Amino acid sequence: MTLISKIKEKKAVVGVVGLGYVGLPMAVTVARKGYQVIGVDVSQYAVEHVNAGENYIGDVDDDELAKQVKNGQLKASMDYSVMKNADVIMVAVPTPLDKYQQPDSSYVRASVASLAKNVSPDTLVILESTTYPGTTEEIVAPAFQKEGFEIGKDFYIAFSPERVDPGNKTYKTHNTPKVVGGVTPKCNEISKIFYEMVLDAPIHLVSSPAIAELEKIYENTFRNINIALANEMTILCEKMGLDVWEVIEAAKTKPYGFMAFYPGPGIGGHCIPLDPFYLTWKAREYGYHTRLIELAGEINNDMPGFVVTKAAKILNKQKKALSNSKILLLGAAYKKDIEDMRESPIYNIIKILEENQANFDYNDPYIPSFRSELTCKEYHSVDLDKLPEYDLVIILTNHSSYDCEKIVKKAKLVLDTRLACNGLESENLFRM
Repeated sequence: MTLISKIKEKKAVVGVVGLGYVGLPMAVTVARKGYQVIGVDVSQYAVEHVNAGENYIGDVDDDELAKQVKNGQLKASMDYSVMKNADVIMVAVPTPLDKYQQPDSSYVRASVASLAKNVSPDTLVILESTTYPGTTEEIVAPAFQKEGFEIGKDFYIAFSPERVDPGNKTYKTHNTPKVVGGVTPKCNEISKIFYEMVLDAPIHLVSSPAIAELEKIYENTFRNINIALANEMTILCEKMGLDVWEVIEAAKTKPYGFMAFYPGPGIGGHCIPLDPFYLTWKAREYGYHTRLIELAGEINNDMPGFVVTKAAKILNKQKKALSNSKILLLGAAYKKDIEDMRESPIYNIIKILEENQANFDYNDPYIPSFRSELTCKEYHSVDLDKLPEYDLVIILTNHSSYDCEKIVKKAKLVLDTRLACNGLESENLFRM
């Protein structure tokens, strides 16, 4: 039976390498469509929880995961040898930046090296990890060619960027359009057939993996730059004594040529803060300096400092020094209604507060505690019933559970960085 026949008849075994924010939702989605799914992860915690049907990812339905595990459709292992039985393998491993803001491809390299020794002919491997243009053809394909596989003839490789938006109520893994770039036309053909079988969304084919890799970075660089523009407008409006939020709302009335982006205390998540740097790094190979992208990163990275400076000014008007004040930070997650703290602005904000000897606590209904690598300290969420004890409350994440009317009423001073208190007017309420 050919690989295409296996996929169409749902007899193909699907492997997922990396059971994190991208891999686990995809594994559950594929299993729900009736395929046998095998997950591999280096984390014993992840493997044990999957095999117990216990969810640890916000965008995965607890009952659906438990159901697929109970039905025998989904199981996990730490041993790559299980991939010998897989017909289609998706790789969704971390692609972080190192301390020099350069791509760290070690997870991709390690994963494909292990896979290459544990796969069979007539297998499709799809890299889904966000990365720089050229990764699939420079790192992934050679690993399998080294083992004697001929890409496009007895082995198939493609890149299809993940599009995961944690907390999005409308678009999930199963209904988000997919972009696919295969190494050869045959790789594209098989990849398209596979995704059409497991997703309820359009599949857009491009001519190469590099196009698909760059497309994903372009998506997030677009957001990064436009957020930077909104943040720079915020800084300018602060100096001019104007309300940036009112400016944006007015601009939104134009029915064409404008898309609203909003300022904030900084950018977070795995994609927007990191992806543009993949491109700036790759651009150096071609002797090009991506000035606009790097400048946008600088502006966004400066926002935690802007927030603390704004907080200090508010306290000064009350004849209070930042170092002698008690501050409560509301929200540790990088966006509303999720438990994800990856690259959250709070890390840099607490670092700056500690450098200024400020006393502070935080509250987040989704994150009871966390440890910061920047300060090497552990922090614990406090109860909101202590609001009146603080000299200033700073809203960093606009969680739906926060009752802003009650917060403004009980707190001495409130700095809202997310327009969470939109519509409220009070002498003790300040907006960024």
